[in-house]
Amino acid sequence: MGGSGPGFLDSIRKHLSAHRCEAGRDRAATVKADSPTRSGVKMEDCPSETEHILKEFYIPNYILDATADVESNPHTPECPVLVFINSKSGGQLGGDLLTTYRELLNNTQVFDLGEEAPDKVLHRVYGNLEKLKYNGDPLALEIENSLRLIVAGGDGTAGWLLGVVCDLKLPHPPAIATVPLGTGNNLPFSFGWGKNNPGTDRQSVKKFLKQVKEAREMKIDSWHIMMRMRTPTEGSCDPVAPLELPHSLHAFHRVSSSDSLNVEGHHTYRGGFWNYFSMGMDAQVSYAFHSERKLHPEKFKNQLMNQATYAKLGCTQGWFCASLIHPSSRNIAQLAQVKIMKRGSSHWEELQIPQSIRSIICLNLPSFSGGLNPWGTPNIRKKRDRGLTAPFVDDGLLEVVGFRDAWHGLVLLSSKGHGTRLAQAHRIRFEFHKGAAEDTFMRIDGEPWKQPLPKDDDTVVVEISHLGQVNMLATANCKSRSMHDPSLPSTDSHDDDEESDSEEDSEARRKFGAADTFRLPEDVDIAHLS
Repeated sequence: MGGSGPGFLDSIRKHLSAHRCEAGRDRAATVKADSPTRSGVKMEDCPSETEHILKEFYIPNYILDATADVESNPHTPECPVLVFINSKSGGQLGGDLLTTYRELLNNTQVFDLGEEAPDKVLHRVYGNLEKLKYNGDPLALEIENSLRLIVAGGDGTAGWLLGVVCDLKLPHPPAIATVPLGTGNNLPFSFGWGKNNPGTDRQSVKKFLKQVKEAREMKIDSWHIMMRMRTPTEGSCDPVAPLELPHSLHAFHRVSSSDSLNVEGHHTYRGGFWNYFSMGMDAQVSYAFHSERKLHPEKFKNQLMNQATYAKLGCTQGWFCASLIHPSSRNIAQLAQVKIMKRGSSHWEELQIPQSIRSIICLNLPSFSGGLNPWGTPNIRKKRDRGLTAPFVDDGLLEVVGFRDAWHGLVLLSSKGHGTRLAQAHRIRFEFHKGAAEDTFMRIDGEPWKQPLPKDDDTVVVEISHLGQVNMLATANCKSRSMHDPSLPSTDSHDDDEESDSEEDSEARRKFGAADTFRLPEDVDIAHLS
């Protein structure tokens, strides 16, 4: 995620103003009268019902491809979409979904993220839209104003696209719908898209497209994370991603020498997140799980084997009890001093972390580890005594929650359960103690990595700050709450003792760990766990 500065379109407009494109005007004057096609098939050749449904999502070739002939009197779609699919997610489902979308829509508006990165796609599309608008094409403006994005993959895939959209700094960024595919579907769940893998047949895809058209836009906070340390005298401190997760280093990477955050003699890393940042044992076990799955795929053939392997890793890594084998599983207070800055303040306050806390989560959305809500709902007295506010996704605040171990996490399986509420903060700062550990484990929106720490005597600083907002698409089943939505009931009537529970929430509470990989046995009574 980039910082402040001119947006991508500013450079395009500057170029167009200085060098008016004669070739573009000539091409705009030569139009093609053919109807829009999908993989060589004209839209009027499709069944009337299908044509009526799909034409509202269809984007003509010339909008997406600067070399294509301009079409005369093309239909203006109500909900033009660009579709990004991680074909490797969800086993065969990603590939099947890609095939179906390409059958129903224009091939050139459906992208396989394994073949083409979203930043290249959006730079090309928005660059072409800007040129077409400059040359007087009325459809280009309509497409730009109503464009919506669909991304199918895990939370890491969705975060990748969100980061690209933020970096473009568009005046009217497109809203994004997330398809739950694979593991770690906290983002789709938070906005009402569910967390189970979707159907890949034509009817299921058309139903989803209809939901995208009817969905409402909802702004959520974007969070920037920066880590800085002196250049190590020996070895590398670059993040180490697990073998299975190709997008981890899109989420968190070292800045270039030309970046405004770069400081001479230091290594600076930056990233962004929308759901959560976590550090400690939960990230360590998640890292071990993903690495093990890549090395030994035969152990992960079904959900039951996944659960057994994750539980075993949780024990050996020290998540259920302190580990002498893995000293990095020590508590957060031993690793770092945590400071927070409250909204409206310019002063850092030290956050007192209990010695028992071995995992800390900075939460933006009400979904973690497969749909659980670690913050819960504080009652009126607790909110008053501690100065807490209702958790909204667009209030510029993160909820900071701690866990002692996996047993502590099991309280989330109860409808009244929550972690240790530490604070609400507008900015958060971690200052790692000198020589505290050789490395620690971090996780951004479900994507873990091992972070080596320098061996010399300089302090390592990690800082989280607010960086604008992005537009998400939400269904009627949205779990997230906006501070600007008057239709939502006040949280003052809710407290920790409330027993309200939906069937989907109850199922989510049977899971705790990394996404959908750790489930309690069916004979465990979750009502007596708290």
